[in-house]
Amino acid sequence: MSGHLVLVGGGHAHLTTLSNIRKFIARGHRVTVIGPSPYHYYSGMAPGMISGLYRTQDIRFNIRKMVEDRGGEFVLDRAGGVRARSREVLLKSGGRISYDVVSFNIGSRVPLESITSNNGTVITAKPIENLVRGRMAVLDSLKGAASHNPARLVVVGGGPAGVEISAALWKLAADAGREARVILVAGGSLLRNFPRKMHELALHSLKDRGIKVIEGPLAQSMDGRVVSLSDGTDIEADHIFLAVGVRATEFFMNTFVPTGEDGGLLVNPYLQSIEFPEIFGAGDCITFLGRGLAKVGVYAVRQNPVLYHNLLAALEGTSLRQFKPGNPHFLVLLNMGDGTGIFRRGGWVWQGRLAFRLKDFIDKRFMRKFQLSGEPDEPLGEV
Repeated sequence: MSGHLVLVGGGHAHLTTLSNIRKFIARGHRVTVIGPSPYHYYSGMAPGMISGLYRTQDIRFNIRKMVEDRGGEFVLDRAGGVRARSREVLLKSGGRISYDVVSFNIGSRVPLESITSNNGTVITAKPIENLVRGRMAVLDSLKGAASHNPARLVVVGGGPAGVEISAALWKLAADAGREARVILVAGGSLLRNFPRKMHELALHSLKDRGIKVIEGPLAQSMDGRVVSLSDGTDIEADHIFLAVGVRATEFFMNTFVPTGEDGGLLVNPYLQSIEFPEIFGAGDCITFLGRGLAKVGVYAVRQNPVLYHNLLAALEGTSLRQFKPGNPHFLVLLNMGDGTGIFRRGGWVWQGRLAFRLKDFIDKRFMRKFQLSGEPDEPLGEV
């Protein structure tokens, strides 16, 4: 019996399914993919893109071409909601698409509400397209800055994204031959959820290059080009990058679909809605029933083969597989922007060029696996 599979979003966890659309088509099913952009960007290489190590084409997948080349339909639109009882995805444009099975991989958002902001020019770390545009804006500023008037670049957020973006901005300015003042507002502590040694290595690496790291005071507001801290300090900035952690999107609010406390689609071990078995989800937009998972890309990558199997099984009425998150002490590799990386696996932490080479190898291998549409040879075009 044929069915209609709808994929909402072309994120990391959908890539195996997207690359196997021909198998769905060959078995008599239709596949429709809804996305706000023809491209999906790989977050793991985004800091390297900011610094100029990678081109924009090197870190993205041409989702539209991947889908259409394999016989699916790509709809360039934003999903605005889901009517679970009538099995319809609502589009922002006003249309609707019915489904037999639907899967959501719509990512996460940087919670702007956590910091009072009257600044429409803040560059949030998600979606990754923002960082592509942010790099272009910083380059324009660097080209126009006089040598006695360095560009003022402020990053808010002391997690891995904040560390890597700060390091990447330093590298971008250094390679442009322009002076820049990079400040990282790290909140209570830099890399506070990681081993102390990781904190020390990152802190020394950033400070050795003149990147100012502020620990303790919190960013409370951003007004115009000023970041105000909880201790009364005001920091002037030409560009502000916000990387304060991510939350599930608000997509499932005001629907009948059960959600977790964070607003994510509440799923069972099969990556399936606990109430609507034809609804699946993966990545940052879901919440596991009875178990919290960090919103990191490694889990989305691990969910790929399970989600692919279960979507086909749901269409054909065969057995589903459980997703097992695996070892929580997953590998963490930070790109420090100077040719070195920081390696962390459990309690083992070290820094060096080998760590960056390992990260570069893993990232490029992932891209080769899913860049199936000649992405590296494309002109930059739209972002």
